[in-house]
Amino acid sequence: MEIPFAEAYRIKMVEPLRKSTREEREKWLKDANYNLFGLKSEQVYIDCLTDSGTGAMSDRQWAAMMTGDEAYAGSKSFFELKETIGRLTGFEYVIPTHQGRAAENVLFSHLVKAGDIIPGNSHFDTTKGHIEFRKATALDCTIDAAKDTQLELPFKGEVDCAKLEKALAEHAEKIPFIIVTVTNNTAGGQPVSMKNLRDVRAIADKYGTRIVFDSARFVENAYFIKTREEGYADKTIKEIVKEMYSYADGMTMSSKKDGLVNMGGFIATRHEDWYEGAKRFCIPFEGFLTYGGMNGRDMAALAVGLDENTELETIETRIKQVQYLAAKLDEYGIPYQRPVGGHAIFVDASKVLTNIPKEEFPAQTLALEVYLEAGVRGCEIGYILADRDPVTRENRFGGLDLVRFCIARRSYTNNHMDVIAAALKNVYDRRHEIKRGVKIVWETELMRHFTVKLERITE
Repeated sequence: MEIPFAEAYRIKMVEPLRKSTREEREKWLKDANYNLFGLKSEQVYIDCLTDSGTGAMSDRQWAAMMTGDEAYAGSKSFFELKETIGRLTGFEYVIPTHQGRAAENVLFSHLVKAGDIIPGNSHFDTTKGHIEFRKATALDCTIDAAKDTQLELPFKGEVDCAKLEKALAEHAEKIPFIIVTVTNNTAGGQPVSMKNLRDVRAIADKYGTRIVFDSARFVENAYFIKTREEGYADKTIKEIVKEMYSYADGMTMSSKKDGLVNMGGFIATRHEDWYEGAKRFCIPFEGFLTYGGMNGRDMAALAVGLDENTELETIETRIKQVQYLAAKLDEYGIPYQRPVGGHAIFVDASKVLTNIPKEEFPAQTLALEVYLEAGVRGCEIGYILADRDPVTRENRFGGLDLVRFCIARRSYTNNHMDVIAAALKNVYDRRHEIKRGVKIVWETELMRHFTVKLERITE
């Protein structure tokens, strides 16, 4: 008999979870203005809102925290982290920040000015927000195939090189850098092939432009290169990561994902001029250069987490749990962005709630229904997250309307995956009974999905 796959860890500590009643959840949602970000954590049974900072750290990480150096300047923990990042990526210059959006804020404060154009593959919410806040344009150059959620394509998050080259040919003087998100979250956690990274590098070199990797889930991207791209099956994850970053000039990182920590981020680059420019903004925005927005013990835990997660056993355990959940949804016929990505299931709300017009935000409505069904909290990655066009102020309905169910790292068992799948199945089975969605009653100008206030449409 073949030995089945099992997790590459054992559980040493548990946190009790409380089940609630549907009546309680109805009240809690109303109190939260039908925004799932407004719920308290104790009002959630299984939390799939995000995989950012929600995972469990290892014994090695906790041990590293005990010896972390809390020096304001010259922290030993910083130099341990810098060495790890350099060994994995080849980047010499490192600036710690308190999380990924802080890294974007610091680096973009140096690089982005009004009127600039930043092409890339489906900029995520904070990336787009930091670009548009500076009166620049985030130009989506993702391959068109990403919009067909039922199409099976191994690297569905890629940059369309024809779109990218057209942008550079027409606007090179306005493009300070290209951004490549690995994996492509907004397109459904979809990876980018090594070939595509090489091709983007060649285009950048042709026009004298640099490349930034948005790297929150770079290890997952490396895993998909190993398992899906010819020529990489025998490479280690660390070897693949090193090659990936050979095609980049710098990176922003939310360490709360593939860094396996609960808070932290960083900027890393091979270019001294970028480092010197970003330094000017790190100190007033984040802190001194050898801690940025992080304390020493968290930098020590991050150094270990980056090293652990770039081992096959760790990342494979994580991705196989997401694949387990995807197999359940296949069994129930529930449409999601295919093939399944590495950190979440992205359910295609436009194919589930077909009675609800886009103006009533089907994905947000579906996320609410799944929470009401079983206390499972997901996140809308769709028309609300897309914000309004900064010029016309019209809602942007051109992209996908997905509900993301993120799986926290090393936190839930496959029994929890069964609950998530059953909740989705129950809502899917009664999908034709759901005829009205939600409307916005208050929103902020940028990144509105975090604080938007909604009402159910009942008439």
